[in-house]
Amino acid sequence: MRQAQVKQPPPIRSAEAELVQRALARDEAAVRAIMQANNRRLFRLARGILRNDNEAEDVVQEAYVRAFTHLDQFRGNSSLSTWLSRIAINEALGRLRSRHTSVEWSELPRGALEAQIIQFPLSSADDPEKSMAQREIQHVVERAIDELPEAFRLVFITRVIEGMNVEETAEILALKPETVKTRLHRARTMLRDNVERKIGPVVMEAFPFAGRRCERLTEAVLKRLGATA
Repeated sequence: MRQAQVKQPPPIRSAEAELVQRALARDEAAVRAIMQANNRRLFRLARGILRNDNEAEDVVQEAYVRAFTHLDQFRGNSSLSTWLSRIAINEALGRLRSRHTSVEWSELPRGALEAQIIQFPLSSADDPEKSMAQREIQHVVERAIDELPEAFRLVFITRVIEGMNVEETAEILALKPETVKTRLHRARTMLRDNVERKIGPVVMEAFPFAGRRCERLTEAVLKRLGATA
């Protein structure tokens, strides 16, 4: 009589497996590599919920500390980035609930044709006036994104700004793929109505997370984890 085989969890992706094992041993280079690969995404997701740069940065730091403290629980069922994204989203939602602010996740009727993504040219350091104008455009776009209802704002940031596909967005946000599509369509329509009539076609480069801010957050988490030399 054959014995029932115990189903083993899927293996962690090989490249991630090495990083995870090194990070578990508090290898500074591995922890730093994981953070620098995910800082911008987690910041944008947290900011999409909280609409505040400083709070979003605090949330990302807490999410990293929580993640690296429980890194042995990562099984590789999803990518490390998706796992970290869920932790950051839960951390941000927890902070939002602590402010007694409800997040509405309302369903929409299915939309019609997809709206076009708003686009604008990248800034040029050789043209200060153009760069200034583009920064102003970027601020308009960021404010317009902030004004989206939470349900649509987070889908838009995840799909358009971060470039995740429908399936990954659905997994991170615990939504059906069809819901992701309808919310994205609605978010694009609202943004177009709010922005396009004012500034025309633009390229989305909102909410950067790099340079000093990225490095500062990375160093703070490494210090809290005791992973620095």
